[in-house]
Amino acid sequence: MSTIKTVNPATGRTEKEYPVMNESQIEAIFEKAHQSFQSWRKTPFSKRAAVVHKAADLLRARKDELARLCSIEMGKLHREAVAEVELAAAIFDYYADNGEKLLADRPLEAAHGEAFVSYEPIGVLLSVQPWNFPFYQIVRSAAPNIMAGNTVVLKHASNVPQEAEIMEKILLEAGAPEGVYTNLFVPGSKVSDLVADPRVKAVSLTGSEEAGASFAAAAGKSVKKSMLELGGSDAFIVLEDADLDKAVETAAWGRLWNAGQVCCSPKRIIVLESVADAFIKKAKAIYEKVVVGDPLDPATQLAPLSSEKALETVLKQVDKAVGEGATLVYGGKRIDRPGAFIEPTILTGIKKGTAAYSEEIFGPVLCVYSVKNVDEAVELANDTEFGLGGTVFGTDTRKAVEVARKIDTGMVYINHVTGIGPELPFGGTKRSGYGREQSADGIYEFVNKKLIRVTTPDAAY
Repeated sequence: MSTIKTVNPATGRTEKEYPVMNESQIEAIFEKAHQSFQSWRKTPFSKRAAVVHKAADLLRARKDELARLCSIEMGKLHREAVAEVELAAAIFDYYADNGEKLLADRPLEAAHGEAFVSYEPIGVLLSVQPWNFPFYQIVRSAAPNIMAGNTVVLKHASNVPQEAEIMEKILLEAGAPEGVYTNLFVPGSKVSDLVADPRVKAVSLTGSEEAGASFAAAAGKSVKKSMLELGGSDAFIVLEDADLDKAVETAAWGRLWNAGQVCCSPKRIIVLESVADAFIKKAKAIYEKVVVGDPLDPATQLAPLSSEKALETVLKQVDKAVGEGATLVYGGKRIDRPGAFIEPTILTGIKKGTAAYSEEIFGPVLCVYSVKNVDEAVELANDTEFGLGGTVFGTDTRKAVEVARKIDTGMVYINHVTGIGPELPFGGTKRSGYGREQSADGIYEFVNKKLIRVTTPDAAY
């Protein structure tokens, strides 16, 4: 029998295994989710909010334990994992506090009579989520939909099964009826079949471009709405008036966040030629002192990649970049110790047309580009098929905002790496996907925006 298992990326040891669910188990889960929707959709907002608030409380009460799971299953630094759990709790609270208000009827101006939009739940949502933020990813998908009255079936990444299992238990403990939120232990190859299930009314995926394209095709075939958050290659533009030390520190450490395994990470640093050498020298000085080690050790600054496969992929990308003419300024090698560890890495001299110029590198690799002026910086920032996030760094924030408006992405942060907040919409454009999560936008993705009009037979229309 095949299994879904946890392999600790810091040690290479298998920690826990789960059997893959069979067809009858899958059928029971979807039928229960469908039946639960019939009553959950009628549950008052106050009762839904009480469940969601309680889930937030449970996350906070158990944050150290849950963070430890993140460290063991995918290698996240413990302090980063604690922050992730706290963020997930904040997202639950945001929708519990605001869901009823956001979904209140919206009056419309009408030529005759009255009209309004009613926001109504649509049914079972299939949520397919990745491993790099095991709690945050599932909560930002689950929270708005549970508050809206939908039910959620989660297919989490196969290397983080314990987080998937415990999230279901937390929501049950918080008072969610059975079937409102359920976890599936199935391989990724089953996802297209799950999308086709007639009880599934909408689908959401965060993952790779390849997975997103397949997922969207399956949804389109079944005429179901989909939402995708895919890869990114965020540009980090350093303007001429920027505080160089702060810019270097923000970019260098931002790239090491979650060992570089973040879609909205500063992957392409774009600086003016006049300060490029100084920027690179300062970044190298930071990376030379980075403490690499056990993610559970408070002294560790860079944890392992999520798996041996992930490490091998990044190593091959770095080697290929150098083979195609890039300069390896620092790092780029596997660290001689157990686990999936790579040195923090700096690449320069990456040319258009090479793999490193267009591919996403999902690891702690800082790619630095130099340009003559801001116009070239914007042109380079937009010369990618990705469009998730980005950063503009400069002292004159009005000018920085002007530059931000020219960047073709879903998000741009000024003087900060692309970040996350419950009240802020998250999502991209181009091949980084479509739709938005978090904020008011997140709760409107999977509801029926029903027009109700009150008029008379003799009205013109």
